Amino acid sequence: MEPNHLVKTMVEFGSKALLLGHQVGSLYKRELKEGNREKLEELQEKVDKHAEEKEAWKKEKKEWLEERKRLATWRVRCLDSKEKLKGRIADLEVDYDEMKDKHDGLEVELDDLKSYVIQEHISGFQKRLWQMTFFYKDVDAGDVRFDVNKDVVDGVLVDEVESSLREDA
Repeated sequence: MEPNHLVKTMVEFGSKALLLGHQVGSLYKRELKEGNREKLEELQEKVDKHAEEKEAWKKEKKEWLEERKRLATWRVRCLDSKEKLKGRIADLEVDYDEMKDKHDGLEVELDDLKSYVIQEHISGFQKRLWQMTFFYKDVDAGDVRFDVNKDVVDGVLVDEVESSLREDA
């Protein structure tokens, strides 16, 4: 190979490389510009989307704040009602305690009255026995025929248990 030919070929390839480099550079710049436009459009879409989301969030935040206000007023009402009801419960507990004490007192009084009635029956029975022995001196009150636990039913002396069974039948 000739040296001139080699130089000539190198110059030719160098100039072709320069032209190709220039074309590749311009294509790259054009591609970059188009890519930037696409990227810019894509980013603009994202910005628009975020702006819409931001507006939606603002609206939702406003709704939540209104709901919070509404619930706060309900909370105040509930707390007021709770305090009133606690007071009412305390009053009712006091009333209940008073009624229970009164009831217990009445139960004691009723038991006392029952005991008194029983005692009066016993005393009345004793008085009748004494009167019987006074008026009928020939009758012995201690006789086994005079049993307090027996009744006369149809002209026959029977136990109280038997007489209650006959009355039930």
